[in-house]
Amino acid sequence: MVLAGPLGPSLAPTIRKSRTLYRWIKPVADWYADLAGYRKVGYKYDDLLLEERPDVQRALSRLTPREHYDRQYRLKRASHCSVLHDVLPKDKWTQASEDIRYLKPHVENVEKEELERRAWDNLVVSRK
Repeated sequence: MVLAGPLGPSLAPTIRKSRTLYRWIKPVADWYADLAGYRKVGYKYDDLLLEERPDVQRALSRLTPREHYDRQYRLKRASHCSVLHDVLPKDKWTQASEDIRYLKPHVENVEKEELERRAWDNLVVSRK
């Protein structure tokens, strides 16, 4: 795992493996996601990743045209809410079931490719 990556370190896989820990942490995580307020303006979690990072830019270029359009629409709608200093009506908020990590697999693939590229770039060829 890359500590400086856009996704950062995560304890989520460990928490998901433990049923007891998951039952304790899940309500707190849901409460925190609601408190963060990004769903109230129509964002999904992956819309919050920094676009300026080269790995995120490469991941964004791999989105399907529909995913790209939906992302741009969410960003435009959220910036409109920001200008108005208001949130969307409750029926237009992003539901927890809709808040899926659509960009995470692409970012992880870009990170893996970068690690592989570094390994091959440092390869030393010697004659026998």
